[in-house]
Amino acid sequence: MEILRSQRKTSSTDVVPTLPLYRSAPPLEVRLEDFEIFAIDRLRVLKGISDGLSRGKKPEEMEKLTSDLWKAHMRHQNASEVINKDIISHFVLRLVYCRTEELRKWFLQMETALFRYRFRQESLESQRALMGEFDLPCKQVSHPEFEVLKEKLGQLLRSIGQLSPNAADTIFFKVPFEEVPDLVSTRRVLIVKGFAYVAMNQVVSLLVTQFRSLLSKALVLTNRKWTSTISVQEKDRLTPIVEALSTSYLGPDYSQPKEALEISIKDIDQVANASFPLCMRHLFEKLREEHHLKHGGRMQLGLFLKGVGLKLDDALAFWKAEFSQKVGAERFDKEYAYSVRHNYGKEGKRTDYTPYSCQKIILSTPGGGDHHGCPYRHFSEENLRAALGKMGVGGRAVEDVMDKVRNRHYQLALLQRQPKDPSIKEPYCNMKNDYCKLLQGDSVVLEGLRLAIILEG
Repeated sequence: MEILRSQRKTSSTDVVPTLPLYRSAPPLEVRLEDFEIFAIDRLRVLKGISDGLSRGKKPEEMEKLTSDLWKAHMRHQNASEVINKDIISHFVLRLVYCRTEELRKWFLQMETALFRYRFRQESLESQRALMGEFDLPCKQVSHPEFEVLKEKLGQLLRSIGQLSPNAADTIFFKVPFEEVPDLVSTRRVLIVKGFAYVAMNQVVSLLVTQFRSLLSKALVLTNRKWTSTISVQEKDRLTPIVEALSTSYLGPDYSQPKEALEISIKDIDQVANASFPLCMRHLFEKLREEHHLKHGGRMQLGLFLKGVGLKLDDALAFWKAEFSQKVGAERFDKEYAYSVRHNYGKEGKRTDYTPYSCQKIILSTPGGGDHHGCPYRHFSEENLRAALGKMGVGGRAVEDVMDKVRNRHYQLALLQRQPKDPSIKEPYCNMKNDYCKLLQGDSVVLEGLRLAIILEG
C-alpha cells in the first residue's frame, strides 16, 4: 500500500502534525479485508469514547482514555502505514454512519471528541500548524491590547485554576464569541464587545467548532452520493459490509463458550432469575408463559443463550420443549429447528453469529405481540416499575432508573446489592460479569450484585 504522508501541502520546513483533517478521501487502493478491519478498529475507539463520556469521565481522564484506545486499536504492523489506517478507517465509517440522521449524529459527536483529545496531545508546533489549515475567524492579540486586558485575563484564569497570564509565554486569540460556545457557556473566556479572548491552551474549542462544521457537511454529501450511486454499484461487495458495521458486536468473543460459560437446561431457570439482564429475563419469562416467541424475540434470546454457553443440542431441546406445547413437535422440527441450527452456524451461510449488541436491541422496533427490544426504552413507566420490582429492585434505586430513562440515558447500568443466592452454583455467580459483557462490552459487575442494563438511545 502506498503510504499517504499527509493531506495538506507542506514545504520541507513545515511541521506536519499526525492528526489529519480528513478533507478528501485518500487516493489509495484498499483491500476488502483491510476495509472492514480498519473500520472495526476505529469503531472500537469511538465506542470506547462513547462509553467514557456516558460514564461522566473528566476531560483529563477522557484524554488518557482516548490515547490508550488509540494505541490499543489503531496501531499497524508497519509503523509507516499508521496514518493510512487512520484516514482510511475514517472514510469507511463515513460511509457506514452517513445513512441516517441518528447515525450521523452519533458519528459526528464521537469523531469530534476524538479530534479534540488527539489535538491536545499534539506538540505546540503541530497545534499551530493545524490552526493554519483552517480559515479561522481570529487573530492573535497584540502586546498593547494584551497589556490593557492583562488584569481581567488574570482574574479569569485564576478563577478556572490556571496561572496568571504573562505576555512572555502566553498567547491569546481574539474571536467572535459565537465561535466558542462551549467556552462561553462554562465562563472560561473573557468577552469584550462581542469578542472572546481565548488562550492557546483553549484554542482547541475553536478548531473543534470548525472541524465539526466541515464534517457535518461532508456527511450530508456522502449520504447523497451513497444513496444515489455507491449503494447500488457496490450492492454485492461493499454494501453488505457497510450496512453491518453500524450494528457490529464489538464485545468479547463468545462464539466459542469457555467451560465456565456453559449452562445446561436443568440450571437455566435459576440462572435466568439470578443473572439475566432485564431484556433477556423478560423474553425468557414470556417464552415460559406463552410457549412461543415471534422471530425478533427468538433471535434476541436465542443468540444470547448461545453466547452465554447453551450448546446447540441443548438449545434445540430447550426450544422444542417450549414450542411443542403450543405448535407441536412435528411443526417445530419443520418450521423452527432450522433457525436454531442457523444461529449456531450449522445451516445456510454457516456464519457463527454473535449475540445482538445493546445498540441493536435499543434501536429495534417491536410491534404488537413482540416481546424483544429494550424494556428501558420500550416499556411504559408502569410496566417498567413492575418489572424492576419483580427483580427485587425498589425504593430510591427505581427512581434513579426512571430519571435515567426520562433523560434517555439508557446505556447506564443499575446495580442493586442483594444477598447471594446459595442455591446458585458458584460458576454462575462468577458469570454475572460475562452476562453483562455479552451485551455491554465493557461494563463492570461485582459478584453479589444484581444487574439491569440500560442503553442510551
